[in-house]
Amino acid sequence: MSTNVETRTNPAKQADFLPLLGTDYVELYVGNAKQAAHYYMSAFGFQSLAYAGPETGIKDKVSYAVNQHKLTLLLTTPLRANNPVADHIYKHGDGVKNLALRVDDATKAWEETTKRGARSFLSPTILKDNDGELVMSGIHTYGETVHLFIERNNYSGAFMPGFRKWENEYFKPADTGLLYVDHCVGNVGWNQMNKWVEFYEQVMGFRNILSFDDSDISTEYSALMSKVMSNGNGYVKFPINEPAEGKKKSQVEEYLEFYDGEGCQHVAMATNDIVHTVTELRNRGVEFLRVPTTYYDDLLDRVGQIDEDLGPLKELGILVDRDDEGYLLQLFTKPVEDRPTLFFEIIQRKGAKSFGKGNFKALFEAIEREQEQRGNL
Repeated sequence: MSTNVETRTNPAKQADFLPLLGTDYVELYVGNAKQAAHYYMSAFGFQSLAYAGPETGIKDKVSYAVNQHKLTLLLTTPLRANNPVADHIYKHGDGVKNLALRVDDATKAWEETTKRGARSFLSPTILKDNDGELVMSGIHTYGETVHLFIERNNYSGAFMPGFRKWENEYFKPADTGLLYVDHCVGNVGWNQMNKWVEFYEQVMGFRNILSFDDSDISTEYSALMSKVMSNGNGYVKFPINEPAEGKKKSQVEEYLEFYDGEGCQHVAMATNDIVHTVTELRNRGVEFLRVPTTYYDDLLDRVGQIDEDLGPLKELGILVDRDDEGYLLQLFTKPVEDRPTLFFEIIQRKGAKSFGKGNFKALFEAIEREQEQRGNL
């Protein structure tokens, strides 16, 4: 199976005005950061990293940073009503607020994006403590989602100024093999996908590397469209989804209704051993979507020879897809919140650069079964 690759321009011939080093962290606004930190540690294998709150001079919120290899989550909760964090949670429930991107120059990143039309969220700000200084800036994107630019060249602390190192002496869960953020997917409203594709192209210098229409991503009942945006070096990828017409409500429509607006649908986390990672996550209580076992009857005919034994993949429900450069293995959790909004993807790439087009139908039928149980299909 070949992938639908768009080559509008040759990025190699263009100067990258926004060089990104990868995802620095993902910040979630949550109702109870202390308990959320325990969940991501116990269920996903994250380790305690840093804490900020009244004890560190922050009076209106608390934040816990947890990490695993190059993957960091920041969990933030308001301490009082009538502040932006509390308002965000009241409207959206727990969800992703900030997608923080590592850069060498946060000031230049802000200047380059705002002069191209980005709406400023945070002008370049220097944070200092005994471990050095960190520069942060930010811009608004779809919905209330923000991209922060984080410059750490002159900072050696555990996380950032305003935080203190947090070591949970009572609870040190083993990691589960999660390595880094592979991509983050945004859900936007009707006829909004091309607007945000243009935003990432013009404001951030990304390019559209893959496109899927409703003939690629559809079932008997629902459909959606998606375009994958990638920065110049390929370290940061943001697929953008919008609903498409169908007989019943699509997963994107359900998300937009319950999140009460546009936002980050899921974060894909990479592993080098998906069988081990998913086994560990399941043993710790993480729930995953399941496809019918018939999916595996002709799997090798569809994707060709793979290194993994079919038995464990079938037992765990792991999906496989191939493109021109290799294959990938992936699996999706059920929503990790009470609202059917944010979920996570576990992905292992064996050369493939695509996003599992061959799995779309089976995956979205599995999502529809969950929607039907909730009465939202």
